[in-house]
Amino acid sequence: MQTPIEIDFQGMDARPEIRSAIAEHVDELERQYGRATACRVALKAPGGHHRTGGLYEVNIRLALPNGREVNVDRTAQADERHSDLTFAINDAFKRARRQLQDQVGRMQAR
Repeated sequence: MQTPIEIDFQGMDARPEIRSAIAEHVDELERQYGRATACRVALKAPGGHHRTGGLYEVNIRLALPNGREVNVDRTAQADERHSDLTFAINDAFKRARRQLQDQVGRMQAR
């Protein structure tokens, strides 16, 4: 059984290649760290805000067994590479992977 993935496209079209890229990232995390119970990804297109410029925002909420969670909810505001949606998604999942590594390390230290 695969983890249910909810993707919220804000200010952009839902594209099949983006859905499949996100599903691949979630599958990879599950292979490395075990089962997630749910995943929600919010993709926000660049707006006219002076604060974010032309950068995509990617927020990830990964629900794990035993009530644990991984939340990636901030985008590097000054990183122009986030004007590329693929880069922004890859970067957000890289941060989610680091959080999972930290949680696994803390659990093993107990």
